[in-house]
Amino acid sequence: MNLLLVIRRAFWLGARDYMSIFTWKTWLTNWFVRVVAQVSFFALVGRMVGSPEQTEFLLVGNAVMLAAMVGMWAVNMVSWERSAGTLPLLAAGPTHPAVVLASRGSYLIIDGTVSASGALLVTAFLFGMPLPWPHLAVVIGLIAVVAASAYCFGILAGSLLLGFRSIEMVVTNVGLVTLMLLCGVNVPLDFYPEPVQWVSSVLPLTHGLLAVRRTIAGDLTGALLPAAQEVLVGAGWLTVCLLIVTTIIRRGRRRGTLDFAS
Repeated sequence: MNLLLVIRRAFWLGARDYMSIFTWKTWLTNWFVRVVAQVSFFALVGRMVGSPEQTEFLLVGNAVMLAAMVGMWAVNMVSWERSAGTLPLLAAGPTHPAVVLASRGSYLIIDGTVSASGALLVTAFLFGMPLPWPHLAVVIGLIAVVAASAYCFGILAGSLLLGFRSIEMVVTNVGLVTLMLLCGVNVPLDFYPEPVQWVSSVLPLTHGLLAVRRTIAGDLTGALLPAAQEVLVGAGWLTVCLLIVTTIIRRGRRRGTLDFAS
């Protein structure tokens, strides 16, 4: 019960920070307009090529990419703990710091799911792309899995950068470009050589995006395996994050460097 209380309070603390940046009006008129424009840009590239299939491929890929993009902002959420001076306090508390670090920014999973799902619905309407309305809840659920998987990857990257806050934005942007290039967003996975496909298979977004594409195509059975693989990828990165944070905290306690670089 105490662990659940910590998770709940850490989540609401992060959500309140976010709500101090956006109201629902500014979220709709600023952020949501931006993400719709971003997806529309790539869909227009497909339309310029003159291929409805390419338009749909780019539209779906870049809409789901939004969930991963928001989830990857966890890199910044984790590294901010050191600059805010809270990392030593977390290390001194009875709850494992990784639990608090993972919970505090978990609202990004909701934000990423809403942003990606909303952008998919709006741009699909604008470009006349049919959606599987009976299975729309499944699509949104898969997008949530992508957001959660990318978030787990983000908190791992943020944990590795606890002592290098100055490069967090560089790492975030490099990570996002890597996901966009290698995970089947704009280029089919079978276009790449096998070693690159292997790298893609352990990244978040790859399997979840494939599951979304198959669900939209009406192949629910074919979406089950990649959906399960996306869950496993996210769980794997979360497990690695737990091990990394444990190592950093123990080393920082031993050296007395939690306020600086562990």
